Amino acid sequence: MSDPWDWQPDGPCRLEQACGLIRLDGPDALRVLHGQTSAAIEAAQPGCWIPTCCITATGRIRALAEVLVDGEGAWLLVGRGDPAGVHQALDRVLFPADRASLRPVQPVRWITPLGPDGAEGPTSPPGHWQVGTNGCGWQLGSSLVLPQGEPLPPWLAERPLLAPAAAERWRLQQGLPAVPAELNDDHNPFELGLAARVNLSKGCYVGQETLAKLATYGGVKQQLRRWHWPAGAGEHPPQLGGELRSSCLEGRLGRITSLLTLDNGECIGLALVRRTALDQSSLQVGEGSGAATIALSQPLQFVPPPVGAGGGGS
Repeated sequence: MSDPWDWQPDGPCRLEQACGLIRLDGPDALRVLHGQTSAAIEAAQPGCWIPTCCITATGRIRALAEVLVDGEGAWLLVGRGDPAGVHQALDRVLFPADRASLRPVQPVRWITPLGPDGAEGPTSPPGHWQVGTNGCGWQLGSSLVLPQGEPLPPWLAERPLLAPAAAERWRLQQGLPAVPAELNDDHNPFELGLAARVNLSKGCYVGQETLAKLATYGGVKQQLRRWHWPAGAGEHPPQLGGELRSSCLEGRLGRITSLLTLDNGECIGLALVRRTALDQSSLQVGEGSGAATIALSQPLQFVPPPVGAGGGGS
């Protein structure tokens, strides 16, 4: 049986993702973003590219975003989440005394070259962004962010667009959370493998108390995992929202959050697994002799919670 997670797109192609871009201008722009997101931003220098999370006061994740700093403020690229909701939340915390202005959401495309040959076009240094090809857009590593309607440069246009099913398979393989399956008011960044986007020592910010407690007192009760169901491993295929069980552990052990059926009838997806079952290589979906058995693995981009998180309770 082949490993479904060994999959790669056939030949050079491109992945496109619709995003929202929010501009903050003024001397206090970085301070505002520092206080409203999970990364350390206030001291960032022009040209820095900082992955972050937009979070609520209770430490729940609102969106995944990238902060692109320049000499007059910053761009907030909302890659996964609700750009309008993020804009509204920022607007609520801006006061007349703040030396920062907020512009409307601008629709953009985030285009990433994929394939066995790697990126053939321009690239920006790690942790930094550059002005895109011909002075248009933003270069983020090998990816390019362009305003809607802006034509692709030749090095990207010659690559065929990845089909929706293949794009979803790529997302699941990486373990990237999506709305509303994983990005919602129920989950925090540590559960979703986003610890690299959280700075626990940067000072006061929204959701700080909750995230600090999660890291210090072992409050991360579940983690994101990939799962795979070989066709025929049980009478009933897995279902979205299905509860995870085990014959050797009691109670509900997690829930399927994303599901994709492959052309060969097999299924893959993401699930949130309770920490009491994280050492299990497989679990059942539902109960009974005909329940589907799924194989679990850690996603490629998952970053475990900080040391101390997940150390107590169940």
